[in-house]
Amino acid sequence: MKFAIFGAGGVGGYLGARLADAGHEVHLIARGPHLDALQSEGLRVESVAGDTAVELPATDDPEDIGSCEYVLLCTKAYDVKGAAADLEPLLGENTAVVSFQNGVDSERWVAEVVGDEHVVGGVAYIFSTIKEPGVVEHTGGPARFVYGELDGEKSDRIAALHDAFSASDGIDAVHAEDINTELWRKFAFICAQAGMTATTRLPIGDVRESDASWEMFRDIMVEVVTVARAEGVDLPEGLVTEWLEFARDLDPAMYSSLHYDLTHDKPMELEALHGSVARHADAVGIDVPMNEAVYAILSPWADRNSR
Repeated sequence: MKFAIFGAGGVGGYLGARLADAGHEVHLIARGPHLDALQSEGLRVESVAGDTAVELPATDDPEDIGSCEYVLLCTKAYDVKGAAADLEPLLGENTAVVSFQNGVDSERWVAEVVGDEHVVGGVAYIFSTIKEPGVVEHTGGPARFVYGELDGEKSDRIAALHDAFSASDGIDAVHAEDINTELWRKFAFICAQAGMTATTRLPIGDVRESDASWEMFRDIMVEVVTVARAEGVDLPEGLVTEWLEFARDLDPAMYSSLHYDLTHDKPMELEALHGSVARHADAVGIDVPMNEAVYAILSPWADRNSR
């Protein structure tokens, strides 16, 4: 099958390499020094699930690729709207655009540009990043990728995607019956993990050791779950407890990508995380003071880093 990886960074580069190793036609879309390295030296993945290296066509212009069966949209959340405007050359009649971003809004943003019929929801559970241009480093996480049609249909294109992912080494493939529930499930955790490590500028181990910070970690998740349920999302009753137990077992030195971006003067996904919680909460009349506090503390930094 023919795949375009729009945003061949930590998530997209990992997926692209694994799919290429499984024999699929894969095209990478990237930019800057990373693109230069992909074109001259190929893509190398250093992974706890096994290293690999592939030479794949790479470009910054979707016109070079043409229509694909699948577009894996793996940009940062703040780049989604711009990327959506560039998708048209990649789209055939039944092309699936699978959105793998943090947050719960990307699918809607993409659908507004390319149409609901093209958009598939996706959730990525993987700790990976661009180690250096041309090199993706996968340091942990289950490398689990969850996906599904937004209306819950068990379509042929999702079945084929599931087969492709399942047959690729290093990918834990999950076809979700309700992808919206899966999006909010992860959203609850990442708002807490990202929010607390970024605002404290300390790793999860220090957050756990402070009773006040650990309580705020929990409260952030409770707020997100409350908003989700007010919107009709069927999240399980024990979700917050489940995530707290997961967070207790994390490497105490672990931070988050939001913390990394904050401390490396990079654009931040604050609007897609805590800004989104506040907007969704306002729409359903729910108070979310902990998420609003994170948003208020980090907003000046997000503004500064985006200049």
